[in-house]
Amino acid sequence: MLFEKTKISGIEVKNRIIRSATHDGLAEENGAPSEMLIKKYEYLAENEVGCIITGYAAVSQNGVSPYPKMLKIFSDEVIDKYRELTEAVHRRDTPIVLQIAHCGRQTSSKTIGCQKVAPSNVFHAFYPDKAKELGEDEIQRIINDFVNAAVRAEKAGFDAVQLHAGHGYLLHDFLSPYGNRRSDLWGGTLENRCRIVELIIKGIKQSTKLPVWIKLSAEDNRKGGMNINSSVEICKRLEAAGCDAIEVSCGTVQDGMNTMRSKLMPMDAVFKYREPCASFPPLLKKISLSAANLINPLIKQPTPVENFNVNNAEIIKSNVSVPVIAVGGIHKLSDMENILENKKADFISMCRPFICEPNLAKKLKDGSQTQAKCIMCNYCGLVIEKERTLCLYGKVK
Repeated sequence: MLFEKTKISGIEVKNRIIRSATHDGLAEENGAPSEMLIKKYEYLAENEVGCIITGYAAVSQNGVSPYPKMLKIFSDEVIDKYRELTEAVHRRDTPIVLQIAHCGRQTSSKTIGCQKVAPSNVFHAFYPDKAKELGEDEIQRIINDFVNAAVRAEKAGFDAVQLHAGHGYLLHDFLSPYGNRRSDLWGGTLENRCRIVELIIKGIKQSTKLPVWIKLSAEDNRKGGMNINSSVEICKRLEAAGCDAIEVSCGTVQDGMNTMRSKLMPMDAVFKYREPCASFPPLLKKISLSAANLINPLIKQPTPVENFNVNNAEIIKSNVSVPVIAVGGIHKLSDMENILENKKADFISMCRPFICEPNLAKKLKDGSQTQAKCIMCNYCGLVIEKERTLCLYGKVK
């Protein structure tokens, strides 16, 4: 079942394994994919991955990530380079989906060159500079930005777009009562909180022929935030608005190791890549890292570490008719087959395993491996703050 040819939202795929959106840090200065990124995706495609979802592409300048070399899709000048990407992947009979996003509170005003924006001015521990609460005209502009990004994606040859409405980014903050504390048309009730995403979906459907997927955090580990019951109702509304597939994730950037789970905090990587620790003087860094490693085993981490969104994916799948994609700690062939055979999800999505082994799908298919080599150390989740995405286990000192 895992390696059967099938379709998702009308798109033919060679199997049910999807490369989940991963920030690669390989965009050119204007946000277009670099030659290195094109080759990376082509390699994934030729090694039997069923479908590729790109790293997130910003729909506007004020939605850009602080991570270096993020993809961008808010200028027509990048369309030709994106077309090179889609053509390279399509030559390997693999569909490719452009994930489009606005970072909202999860950036810095310094990065974007103006005050950052959000549904509500809620403090963010990692990005503490104040966010401006969006006005009506600005919300309409963001809706148009998403629609225009999808129009460019269609011109560039993408097979679908995926809205990033998880992990604490702008659309997630609109959906979540934690991030959205408005009392107007765009907040308060679940209907109002969903409005911006529904209008984006409808706008894309009216302006393109592309399927629209969505990635959301079914639970976000924030007091008064998203939970599975509200997420089910949100997914029903988004399906009614025209959403064609749902990828079920969890968590936010602010809650650390919930979205990408690990048994231990990757302290070596924290002190090499995350500020302010990365800028400590050498002696202070050495002393602080030694102390951090001593207490690391005592720091409680989210559990389970494997298959941690599958239960929520199953619940959502039982309430919608569109395909549901499960992501998060799915590394074993037996687990993938179990998830599909027991109808807990329709497709399997992976991020970290493909950072470690971009040819993993081929290995699983030919039987040379029955699980990913990735040990979920999460070094890769920190290197992106300063460099391109890499598997760094055993290499960070």
